[in-house]
Amino acid sequence: LVAHLVWDQRVASSNLAAPTIKIMKRIGLYPGTFDPITLGHIDIIKRAASIVDHLYIGTPLANKKKTIFSSSERVSLIKKVVETFPENIKKKIHVVSFPGLTTNYCKKISANIIFRGLRVASDFEYEFQLAGMNNKLNKNLETVFLMAEIENQIISSNFVKEIAALKGDLVQFVPNIVIKALKTKFK
Repeated sequence: LVAHLVWDQRVASSNLAAPTIKIMKRIGLYPGTFDPITLGHIDIIKRAASIVDHLYIGTPLANKKKTIFSSSERVSLIKKVVETFPENIKKKIHVVSFPGLTTNYCKKISANIIFRGLRVASDFEYEFQLAGMNNKLNKNLETVFLMAEIENQIISSNFVKEIAALKGDLVQFVPNIVIKALKTKFK
């Protein structure tokens, strides 16, 4: 935990001046469309949760991407997946949808870290630009890039949806709860 010394004016005026320690919690946001949540996302969530005290997994309400799951369906799926996590990870996680800019939502929840997952080198250019823009909008934010395990780096939600639409096997890419939801969408 990050500790800051705080000078209490009441104590200072009483000649008993002693600094107090205020513990600052590390709060992170892992934003994404999660349409659907994949094993790669889950890998990043678990890694991010090991770094912060509270991790918000947030899906934006306004989204330029065409999604097959509504915002509330995506939040519900993510919550169901998180319920399968060990208690020490699960208790740190808050699943939300949020309006507006990611940086504004970070201010609202007092997050100072944005987590982004990287799959392949080509992701980096876009993510680097996004991190720069986020920093311009909110100087208190740091972006942390995390890479999924090698077996999860090739997984993308778009490929998962395409495989689901063609009735392919999804076991290597998403949890069972997501497979069931995808089968319902692609009947």
